[in-house]
Amino acid sequence: MTGEIPAAQAAVLDKILSALSGDHRFEAVLSGGSLLHGGFDAYSDLDLVIVVRPDDYAAVMAQRAAIASGIGGLLAAFTGEHVGEPRLLICLFGPPLVHVDLKFVMAADLLRMVERPRIVWEREPGRTAAVLEAAHVHWPDQPAQWFEDRIWIWLHYGAAKRLRGEFFEASAMLSYLREMVLGPMLHRRAGRPQRGVRRIEADAAAAAALQPTMTMLDADAIDAALRNAAELYLALRQDDPPPTPVPLMPEALLAYLQQG
Repeated sequence: MTGEIPAAQAAVLDKILSALSGDHRFEAVLSGGSLLHGGFDAYSDLDLVIVVRPDDYAAVMAQRAAIASGIGGLLAAFTGEHVGEPRLLICLFGPPLVHVDLKFVMAADLLRMVERPRIVWEREPGRTAAVLEAAHVHWPDQPAQWFEDRIWIWLHYGAAKRLRGEFFEASAMLSYLREMVLGPMLHRRAGRPQRGVRRIEADAAAAAALQPTMTMLDADAIDAALRNAAELYLALRQDDPPPTPVPLMPEALLAYLQQG
């Protein structure tokens, strides 16, 4: 596999495989992310799932940082509680700098996944493949009502920050809206998994639709971006209308913005 990826990532992956294959506690190394979906390039992260023997799992979880350090070239690492994934160790190796996500799981954890990973290495050929074949794979796309219940509250938050003069906060909320609502809905329209704004630049129509929601740190520009975000949401909402639209929207939001 390492011949398929750039030299910097390939070198780190080779070191990871060498270290883990020599440790009896590890059963397999799997890959997700760009190595799975395509488009892996010199700027891509290595997204790896490390399958651990059940009897050794607690010890491995307690020693994750030391295990990563033992691979060689580790510069920094922290765990993934902030993204709701405490099994994840987020690492930076180098130089050259390579971002690597190491998620430590047991084979039983592979039975329910958001994507079917690719086997990079396994200690017993065919064993992990059989588990993956039996797995239930489901990407956690959000239903229409999930977007509807949140968009107006988040737009109001951005509007309140703009009216108060907190332009950085308002701009940050617009970015959050693109990541959590508008980007996923644009992916939905194109029949793709709702992956935030990942690689949305490759879809010219989607990228063009998001452009008016970008803003400078200026009151009028933020007003326009918030209104454009609401307008884009309403257009995307027509693809799959929510069962229970929030009442008085968007009129109440637009009236609120007019205060400033």
